[in-house]
Parts: sequence; C-alpha cells; structure tokens
Amino acid sequence: MNRYPIYNINNFERNTFSEDLYVNSFRMHFQKHGFIESMHRHNFYLLVFFTNGSGIHTIDFDTFSVQRGSLFVMQPGQMHTWSLSDDTDGYIVFCSKEVFNLYFQSKAIEDYAYFKSFKNVPDVLLSDAEIKKINFYFELMLLEYQNEMLYKKDKILNLLDVVFIEISRLSTIQKDNVKSNYGNKLKQFELVLEQNFKTEKAPSFYADALSISLKHLNRITKEILNETVTALITQRVLLESKRYMVEGNLTTSQIADLLGFSSASYFLKLFKKHTGQTPKSFKNGLKD
Repeated sequence: MNRYPIYNINNFERNTFSEDLYVNSFRMHFQKHGFIESMHRHNFYLLVFFTNGSGIHTIDFDTFSVQRGSLFVMQPGQMHTWSLSDDTDGYIVFCSKEVFNLYFQSKAIEDYAYFKSFKNVPDVLLSDAEIKKINFYFELMLLEYQNEMLYKKDKILNLLDVVFIEISRLSTIQKDNVKSNYGNKLKQFELVLEQNFKTEKAPSFYADALSISLKHLNRITKEILNETVTALITQRVLLESKRYMVEGNLTTSQIADLLGFSSASYFLKLFKKHTGQTPKSFKNGLKD
C-alpha cells in the first residue's frame, strides 16, 4: 500500500469539468484542501504562482524557496510537499494532458521544455514587471472559472496556453536547444528511456533504439544538457528508487528487483555512490 497518495483532479473541488481543469486562488485552495501539505503526487499537470508569502516547496526531493513571484510548473508523477507562511497566496491551476492535447491538437502540453523530464526546472522567479504581466492572465483564468459563461473551457485553455508561452519566454531552458535535430533526438531518447529504464541500463541500447551511434547520442546530451547518456539513465533510475522508498513498505531487495538490478548489493553501491547515503539513511532523513 502506498504511503503517499496520488491525486486526481476530481479529488478536489467539484465543477462542470472536474476531471480536466481546476483553477483557484492558492489561499482558498489551501483552506479547502489542507491535506496537500503532506507529501503526495498527481496524475495531472500543475501550475502554481505565488503572489505573497514565503516558505519551501520540495519537489522530487529537491527543495526550492517560495517567495513573491515564485512560479512552479510540475508534471504528472512528481512527488511534492510544502511548508508555507500563513500569509501565502497566489493561484493554482490543474490541467489534464488529455484535455489540453485534444483541444489544441497541433501541439502537446508535454512539448513545453519545462515539462520534459530531462530539462524540468520546476521553479521560475519573476521580476516585479513579470509578476504584473502574468498575474493578469491568472486573474482572468480564475474569474472565468468562477462563472458560467459561453465557451468557458475554451477561454481557460487558451489563457493557460498563453501562460505556458510566457513561461517559455521567461525561462532560459528553451534557448539552450538551438539545434532542432538534436532536440528531436533528445525527445526520442527521453521517451525510450521512460519506457525502458527499469529493464535497460546500457547506453548502447538507447543509441540503437534511435538508430544513431552512442558517440552521437552522447554528443547530443552533452551539448544540450551537459550530461552523458549514462548519467541520465542513472538519474532516472535513482529518482524512481527514491519514489519507491518513500511510497511503500518495500525492502531494498524488492526495489532492486523492480528496477531490474541483478542484485541488491549492486543497487546499494550505485545508490550510495551517487547520493552519499544508504537507502535506510535516505528514508530516515525524510521523517519528521
């Protein structure tokens, strides 16, 4: 049994399209759904913009500061929790992959660079001018959500896409991807890795799957991400192992088996080498 829940959009306030979209002020959201303060994850995309307050936001075991102008973009499956001051406020938006992609068709929500697992930098800090600009769109989304008007869903989705575009322009992530061919190959690598990381750890497997040499695949990952193929595979495996460690009552041997390791001892060595901790010390460090 999972220790930490995975929430659907319909776990929150009911509305006319409860399984697809949700918009609220952060203060009202937190008052109605205080359970979100504990560690959890979602099966939808999440956008949080803070206009006031302070605190910390932990996403997949990395901790970020929260302050006025903090904006977070999260993908399905990421684990997170936060500890925030009483005066915290802003906006929070949930969106399913299905409703966004079906509506736009010519674009996919996961194509935005900050929703790619390799390049997911979940926090952006906005300047005063940027706060004023983007606050306008969030306020329009909230007003639209609170009223029953013609083309309600259409307007919210279009406003949400405008926010995604503005985030893309503010972020430096997309500017790094100057070679479109490299970017396409990286996207393909990400998809193949997500499907196979539990069973395939050899970098050559992924190069073969993309019909390119391992040398060329390493060139792509180094140029865009400054990481080797081996490092990216290891990072994905370790992230999943951490999720297993905090979500259920699994032994180290069981986790090693789920991740396709031939022995628990090899998994232990890999985990300690890259985290500086044993699985036991890692889990103990997460306890209150």
